[in-house]
Amino acid sequence: MRVLVAEDEEVLAELVATGLRRAGFAVDTVYSGDAALAYLGLHDYDVVVLDRDLPRVHGDDVARKLVSESSRTRILMLTASASLEDRVEGLDLGADDYLGKPFDFPELVSRVRALRRRSARPVPPQLEKYGVRLDSVRRTASRDGVVLDLSPKEFSVLQILLEADGAPVSAEELLERAWDAHADPFTGAVRVCLSKLRSKLGDPPLIRTVQGVGYAL
Repeated sequence: MRVLVAEDEEVLAELVATGLRRAGFAVDTVYSGDAALAYLGLHDYDVVVLDRDLPRVHGDDVARKLVSESSRTRILMLTASASLEDRVEGLDLGADDYLGKPFDFPELVSRVRALRRRSARPVPPQLEKYGVRLDSVRRTASRDGVVLDLSPKEFSVLQILLEADGAPVSAEELLERAWDAHADPFTGAVRVCLSKLRSKLGDPPLIRTVQGVGYAL
């Protein structure tokens, strides 16, 4: 799951991003509306956490552009104003959800997860194949009843492969969905992550390389 945090208070933006990464999301941060539009044009985000009062391009205008383009990216709008009128105005602009500042972080994470479910094709919270069971809500995974100690990236890659239901997933798609914009596509990050994941999954091997295409379970 990939999230863009667009918040002009840089400290708050990085705090939100750090917390979302710990919850297993791939997160990019920007501090202005024009930067948000640039990133949204480059990457396929599931959710944008969007502050209304962004500099250069207002958050409302970012929301209007996403709606006008029929983007699948869901909008969680943030604002310092908690008035009913403000919430209604934000939702009328096309926001999918609204959260006033200050907010409780577990609620933010829960709302982001809920919006992601609305942006993607329906996927059950528990996935199971070849003895591997993954719980996307509790962030747990096991094979044949043995709990797997996975890093957030390994968990995300395993989830993407399980969701593909046997179809191959390219390294480019894995990089796009599980890493943030700062990931260097030439570092071999996907290959290294898959090597570690294969080791943790144990024998018999579950992840196969589809030559020239990608990886599949």
